[in-house]
Amino acid sequence: MKVDLMRFIDRRLGVPICFVLSCVHSLAKIIKKTETEKSPKKILFMELSEMGSMVLAYSLFKKTKELFPGAELYFLTFKENRYALDILGVIAEDKVITISSKNFINFFLTAAVALWKLRRERISVAIDMELFARLTAIISYLIGARNRVGYYRYYNEGLYRGNFLTHRVAFNPHIHIAHNLLNLVYALASPREELPLTKKPLEGEILEIPRLRIGEEKKKSILAKLKGENKDISAARKLILLNPNASDLVPVRRWPAGHYIELAKLVLQHKGVYVVITGTESEKQYAEEICKAVGSDMCLNFSGKTSFPELIALYSLSDALVTNDSGPVHFSSLTDIKTFAFFGPETPKLYGPLAKSCHVFYADYSCSPCISAFNHRHSPCNNNRCLKAISAREVYEELKKQILE
Repeated sequence: MKVDLMRFIDRRLGVPICFVLSCVHSLAKIIKKTETEKSPKKILFMELSEMGSMVLAYSLFKKTKELFPGAELYFLTFKENRYALDILGVIAEDKVITISSKNFINFFLTAAVALWKLRRERISVAIDMELFARLTAIISYLIGARNRVGYYRYYNEGLYRGNFLTHRVAFNPHIHIAHNLLNLVYALASPREELPLTKKPLEGEILEIPRLRIGEEKKKSILAKLKGENKDISAARKLILLNPNASDLVPVRRWPAGHYIELAKLVLQHKGVYVVITGTESEKQYAEEICKAVGSDMCLNFSGKTSFPELIALYSLSDALVTNDSGPVHFSSLTDIKTFAFFGPETPKLYGPLAKSCHVFYADYSCSPCISAFNHRHSPCNNNRCLKAISAREVYEELKKQILE
C-alpha cells in the first residue's frame, strides 16, 4: 500500500476505533483493576514500518532479556521488513508474526490472522514501539495483553491514540530514539502512579548495536555478482557504495541526484576506485539515470540485484557507503564499512547512527528538522535546501581524507 493510504486509514479508522476501545477500557477498569505482572511470561514488541529502528532498538531487546530473563519474546512487523529483524538474531524466527502491506486486502487478511495467532499465545505484555501510529495501539488491546506499554501524548495536541494504555510513556523529542525505546521496558518496572513515565537518568546508559561477521563465502558470492556487471572490479583498490534513494515514507530526505553525480565523478578520478549504486528494484530506474549521467564503466547500477543478506555482505566487502537518511545508515553500521550519511529533514540527534564508524553531514537549518513523530513524518517542504546545502565537494573532501588517500 502507498504510505499516504496507510496514513489515511490510520487516521480515519484508527481514531474512532481508539475512542471505542477507550470507552470499553474505562468500563472494564470499574469492574476489575489490572495488575502489573512482575515476571511476564510472554512479551510482544510491535514495530511495523521502520526497518532502521529495529537496529536502534537492540539495547531495548537486550535490556528486556536482562530484566525479564524468563520471558519469551515475540515481534510483530510488516512481512516486507522481517529480514531486518532476523539479522539481529534477538527474536526466535518462529516468534515473529507478520502482516503484509502489499495491498489493502492482503493487509486486512494477514492482520486478522496475526490477531488470532497472538490471542492464542496469551501475550502478557505488549510493547508498542511505534511513535504514534494507531494500528499497533489497537492491536495491543485486541490481543488481550493485560499490560500495554506505548507512547502517550499527555498534553500534546493531536495524535490521539485513545486512553487504554496501562503504561503511558512520554516520547521525548530531545533525546535519541534508542533512549526513548529503552524507556518502554523501564516503564514496566516503574511505579504506575508516576507521571509521566519513565523517570530515569540517562547518565551511564550505554546504547549498543551488534556487530555482524560475514563469512568469506558470502563475500565471494557477492563479489562474483559484481564481476558479472564488470569483470575488472575484482582489481578495485577501493569500492564506494552510493545509496541515492530514500523510502516512500519520507522522500524529502533525498540528497539531490545532481550532487551524487558530481560526487561520483570526483571519486572516480582516483585510480582503481569503483562506484556501486545500491537500492531496491523499484529504485532501479532512478539509479540508472544517475549511473548514465556519471558516464563511466566503473560506475555500476546494482539496484534490485541483491537480497537483504547479500546487501549486508556487500557492505562488509566495501570501503565506504554514502547514503541518505534511511535504513542503510543503520544496517551498514552493523559492519566495518565507513558510512557517510545526510541528515536535514530529520535530526541526527534523534535518529543518528550509533556506530563510531559513521560520519554525519548536517547543515542545521532553522527549519530543520521538519519531520517528527508529531506530524507523522509528513513535511510541507517542497525544497529541501538543508540537504542541497551539503555540497558534493564537501563530501568528497571527507571521503578523500578518510578513505581515498
